[in-house]
Amino acid sequence: MSLTETRATEPFPGSPRATRHRGSAWRDPRLLVGVVLVAGSALVGATLLSGEETVDVWATRDALTAGEPVRADGLVRREVRFADQADADRYLTADQPLPAGASLTRDVGAGELLPRAAVAPDRTSPVVEVPLRVAGEAVPLTVRAGSVVDVWVTPDPALAAADDTAGPARLVLEDVRVLAVSRGGGALGASAERQVIVGLDASQERGLAGALGDLARGEVVLVRTP
Repeated sequence: MSLTETRATEPFPGSPRATRHRGSAWRDPRLLVGVVLVAGSALVGATLLSGEETVDVWATRDALTAGEPVRADGLVRREVRFADQADADRYLTADQPLPAGASLTRDVGAGELLPRAAVAPDRTSPVVEVPLRVAGEAVPLTVRAGSVVDVWVTPDPALAAADDTAGPARLVLEDVRVLAVSRGGGALGASAERQVIVGLDASQERGLAGALGDLARGEVVLVRTP
């Protein structure tokens, strides 16, 4: 066998193993796109959160009834995030002083945010204070200082029985502010007589003489008005 034939029958030597060039991972376009998307999302989220500012508004500490004065000691601050400025404007902000002498126009529940629409401006201070003696059952349980009431007089039952001409109940004072209410009590409980002091403004004072005459001829009943 010739040398040429021997070389022809020998297998060719194997090729060296190919190696792939590894580029830097930071140069991978897909990775760069992912980083940009994550950073952009974080920036947008931070911008949105920074725009959702909270507002300090007043809320009631306990349940309040219509006619009660609005005082800081009966309120607490609440930090609230509103959907828009229009919603925030519906409530009294705690960053401003409360309106002096303001009172409630409706009942407000405990913990409820204080609406601007439920707060009435200062009324004219009463010029006359009138004490009334009222049976406990003739005073609504919801009446307290700050309530607004109508004062009615019903015929004395003893006199009505002897006098068939006794007329119906009469409205003697209308829309007057309650300044103070005694608690009453004793053995008679709710039937015990209570003292209620009401305040009259200048226009109501003009009819006071006639009102006092009516009050002396019957039994007083208070009717709470909204």
